[in-house]
Amino acid sequence: MKYFSSLLILCAVASQSFAQNPDTITITPDVVKTSVLKPGVHRYLVYFKKGQDSSRVNFQLWTREIVKTDYHGKPALSVTQEWEDNSSVVHKVRSVSDARTFAPLYHETWWKGRGAARFEFPEQRAYMNDALLTAEDTVKARKSAYDAFHAALKDEYILNWHLDLEVFPILPYQENRTFVINFYDPGFGAPKDQEYTVSGSGMLEGFDNQKIDCWILEHKSPGNKELFWISKKTKEVLKLEQEFRGQYRYKIKLGFSK
Repeated sequence: MKYFSSLLILCAVASQSFAQNPDTITITPDVVKTSVLKPGVHRYLVYFKKGQDSSRVNFQLWTREIVKTDYHGKPALSVTQEWEDNSSVVHKVRSVSDARTFAPLYHETWWKGRGAARFEFPEQRAYMNDALLTAEDTVKARKSAYDAFHAALKDEYILNWHLDLEVFPILPYQENRTFVINFYDPGFGAPKDQEYTVSGSGMLEGFDNQKIDCWILEHKSPGNKELFWISKKTKEVLKLEQEFRGQYRYKIKLGFSK
């Protein structure tokens, strides 16, 4: 009986050790490498499927442009996004980040049917439809945005979740490594640590039968699973496959477009 009890304890310890990834790192300014980001225009085809074998629906084209710039005399990187469906532009955003750390400095966004917002991080100011957010706001949407923004200002280091396709390339990849990223999407909830795990490698086939060796980055939350394919050579995000409540969303980087 004593031997059996000891064996159970050993099995429990082994199971616990196996469940915890020993190579887990919290993303800090010291480990990111923004030099891998390629200035210029990058486009993604985005679509949905109601089942894995269903037809594709709800097409969008996402255009993202990376430009080297400055913010109040400080070296910075600007990422401008425009999302369009088959009939109109549905979303525009310009995000400016520190050139070395990629920490957010500025974020200006517009959504069709929702309006505009602006977040100025060094100045500690935020606006919704050109009206300054304050602690005295009582309208739920404004109060939530204000509280989340000021929670973000208190954090030592955050990254803009709206720039995930630019954040993933700058991470230090290794097999079975888990990244803990303090992500904040301006205008939405407060910053929160998100875990992304390098679950393995995979091959994508490009033009002229080109074989592209990729890291596969996995992110899970209740009812949601995301798999990103990141080129080991160029560090670009080439594909996303997301499964949520039995439906699927895909992002595919276009090799060339006008």
